[in-house]
Amino acid sequence: MYAIIKTGGKQYRVQEGDTLFIEKLDVQADEVVEFPVIALGKEDGMVVGTPVVEGAKVTAKVVKNGKGKKITVFTYRPKKDSKRKMGHRQPYTKVEITAING
Repeated sequence: MYAIIKTGGKQYRVQEGDTLFIEKLDVQADEVVEFPVIALGKEDGMVVGTPVVEGAKVTAKVVKNGKGKKITVFTYRPKKDSKRKMGHRQPYTKVEITAING
C-alpha cells in the first residue's frame, strides 16, 4: 500500500518505513505529525480524493530539523561592475513514515 501526500507545496509518494526530507514544519523532534492523503494505492486499485481521500491519513514521526547544503547564488551585470554573491541553506524537516490508514 502506498499513499500520495501533499506538504510544503509538493507531493510525495510514500510507503510505511520511508524517510523523507520535506519543507520545514513547526514541530520538534520525536513528535508525531499527520498528513492528508490525496490518493491511496491499494492492491485492488487506486482511490483518488476530491481533493483528499475521506478517512485516510498518513502518520509520521519527526526525526530532526536541519538545514541543507549551502548553495552559492552569484548574480552580475556584465560591463557594469555590479555583482553580488550570496549563500543560502534551505531548512528541512526529516520525517519517517510510520503508518498509512485508509
